[in-house]
Amino acid sequence: MSNTKEHILDVSFSLFLQKNFKEVTMQEIIEKTGMSKGAFYHYFESKEQLLWEIINHFSSALIADFSKLNKDSLYQFYHDYIKFLNDRIYSLLQHRKGEENDFDLNYYILIFDAMRLFPDFQKKMVEALEVEQKAWEEIVHLARDKGEIRSSMTDQQIANMFIYTSEGVGMHNTMKDTIENITNSLVVMWDPLYKSLKV
Repeated sequence: MSNTKEHILDVSFSLFLQKNFKEVTMQEIIEKTGMSKGAFYHYFESKEQLLWEIINHFSSALIADFSKLNKDSLYQFYHDYIKFLNDRIYSLLQHRKGEENDFDLNYYILIFDAMRLFPDFQKKMVEALEVEQKAWEEIVHLARDKGEIRSSMTDQQIANMFIYTSEGVGMHNTMKDTIENITNSLVVMWDPLYKSLKV
């Protein structure tokens, strides 16, 4: 990818996170990139095409790669996941310019806009949720087989406790504009959950 195209994607992504996709105009993007209109349109014909490229370019920031998490223990797995989330949040916060209060919320709005506009992206997100469910169930099952945890709950129920608390904590902190607190909140919730599963 050319440096110019990457510059456009980076500037546009920042703008979409600061204001949201609908509010940002092509003229504003062109001005912020410092390019001429002709040069800009050489790379992107529409705001929708630009969003599609952004979603593909930054997809690693949107979807976790569970195959890279440590599977030696459930404890190590969820702590690796928290580290991934922390890195993702740090990466997103690099796009925050100033003190815009809607930055955190616009991250979710951007994902939903992309899902609405691009059925293939929605399908990719649904597949990612299925991969996440399977990854958590597998590590819980492995932890149970190793004697790391004991619980009358099923593997699916335990996996859902981790998944749903993660989603809830993420949304709660987004509403409060405290996205940087997500990982600390998860540690506070997941460590006692894990301890209760070891009993």
